[in-house]
Amino acid sequence: MALIVEKFGGSSLADPEKLRNAAGIIASDHKKENQMVVVVSAQGDTTDHLIQKAGEIGRRASEREMDVLLSAGEQISMALMAMMLASMGVPAVSLCGWQAGVHTDSSHGKARIESVDTMRIRTELEAGRVVIVAGFQGISPAGDITTIGRGGSDTTAVALAAALRADVCRIYTDVDGVYSADPRVVKSAVKHYEIDYDEMLELATQGAQVLHNRSVEMAKRFGVQLEVLSSFKNGVGTRVREVVMEKRNVSGVARDQNIALITLEGMEDRPGNIWRLFSQLTEQKISVDIILQPPAAGQRCDITFSVPRMALDRAVEALAEQKQELGYQSFSIDERVCKISIVGAGMTSNYGVASSMFEALYRAGVNIRCVTTSEIKISVIVAEEDGERAFIAVHDVFF
Repeated sequence: MALIVEKFGGSSLADPEKLRNAAGIIASDHKKENQMVVVVSAQGDTTDHLIQKAGEIGRRASEREMDVLLSAGEQISMALMAMMLASMGVPAVSLCGWQAGVHTDSSHGKARIESVDTMRIRTELEAGRVVIVAGFQGISPAGDITTIGRGGSDTTAVALAAALRADVCRIYTDVDGVYSADPRVVKSAVKHYEIDYDEMLELATQGAQVLHNRSVEMAKRFGVQLEVLSSFKNGVGTRVREVVMEKRNVSGVARDQNIALITLEGMEDRPGNIWRLFSQLTEQKISVDIILQPPAAGQRCDITFSVPRMALDRAVEALAEQKQELGYQSFSIDERVCKISIVGAGMTSNYGVASSMFEALYRAGVNIRCVTTSEIKISVIVAEEDGERAFIAVHDVFF
């Protein structure tokens, strides 16, 4: 008997037929005498519709109330899945995040899981039931519902797998594994049958949407064996684990369209200003990726950095509050940009990877706005209208 955690994304549960298909996968594994814990996302575009309903009220809702609202999508999915399994003769029980013992910090909208109390889940498993858990949510120390960010159901599944010491954590989605690029955009994308945690983490962080980046980070930390599989067709997926073979130059290409560039112009060039700028953004829980600072001109300098597009309004508010302290003259915003990244653990020991990427962009007629690198990643910012052409050109030069 194995203990298996499975997660089904919103596209795998979008309508009754797809819900029945996912339930069939669960039922099949349960009939093999496996203990089953299943994490579900909100159906289809439910979360987007809930956000729209909040917007119709005409004012910015509190983060606490937004979490209460958005958690409803996963609760609908868990109840429907339990009902569907029961109709197939499979005993099942649905649990909200707090009922499943998922404890988080108090950061509404992007809470981090701090611990998992598995007592209730183990009790249900021992009774022979499939346990259906609402993903994406938990409970804060104050007893409030929290959500853990878009795509957070992956992280819920991995956290449960780690806490339960599951044999495997299977992530079911609408693609049949991890590819060198999104196969829905790049027809020549190559499927990986296994990929290293570090490579998968970097791809997820840079915009590849197959796995939530925090789920990969957690899987690596606790040694959770991850598999990415298709909900809609049988076959071998992708295993995410520690890969000890010689590393590939480039494992994949990712595109992130959810970014914006902010440029502070004429900021006073004095010690501590950079720290003041980014510490304020950190306090607002705004992540910053690419940073570009040309040499100062006299006593003033310009600085450009990228933030998630969804955090742009908060970033602008924070900058406006700091104008006198930082002493900048003005700032500009560019939302019509896109980030293209190549990822590969073998890049550090192979020459010419960056040159090949830049040549591909040149031949495609794409201008590069900014560049950032790490040991296993090179990212560039390009104009939004060049994004898809750049994505395909860079992929084609390596695969």
